[in-house]
Amino acid sequence: MKKYKFLLFDLDGTITDSEEGILNCVRYGLTSCGFPVPDYDTLKAFIGPPLVVSYQEICGLSYEDTEAAILKYRERYSEKGIFENRLYDGISELLFDLKNSGYKIALATSKPEIFARRILDHFGIAEAFDAVAGSSINREDETKADMICLAMERLGLAEENKREVLMIGDRKHDILGAKECDVDVAGVQYGYAPEGELMKYGADIIAESVAALRAFLIF
Repeated sequence: MKKYKFLLFDLDGTITDSEEGILNCVRYGLTSCGFPVPDYDTLKAFIGPPLVVSYQEICGLSYEDTEAAILKYRERYSEKGIFENRLYDGISELLFDLKNSGYKIALATSKPEIFARRILDHFGIAEAFDAVAGSSINREDETKADMICLAMERLGLAEENKREVLMIGDRKHDILGAKECDVDVAGVQYGYAPEGELMKYGADIIAESVAALRAFLIF
């Protein structure tokens, strides 16, 4: 079995079950700007990708309307939505056990970094991470690949370290971003990916549960 030394974790759908807060804020962003709200199954696709992508691709908003919806989304998220959230069972223990096993761990999320850090602090898991990489509050064009590369940079990794890196996430954007950065990727089936998405996009490893992820990473 291949031995990794550096683990990059996605946040929403991998560490936290954030559906309630995200969808409430998506709805708020749409209604505040006068746009119709899609049904629940459609809204679920918002969890994971950058908001600037989702508002345009899922709801058909223009770039200008997307910017307005994101502004309202963040208005609610920063005060209330950020805490409509919970850790997946066993993930906190796994993160600290991985750190104690010698892994270097970074967060690589499309969520604005200022919010991501608040969430890690809120749940008492910030100390498990050696680096945090999230998007800028002032930019909407950053991709998941950008966040993965930023996480590796903040861990101080060189080109030759890439074979020792494993990205861990729950959606196709994590897989595609990892492939763009030329690192392996584990998809977690307990997150928000539709059935078959992780296999379709070529995850190197698929973990059905937090326990399965633990079994793979801790020998």
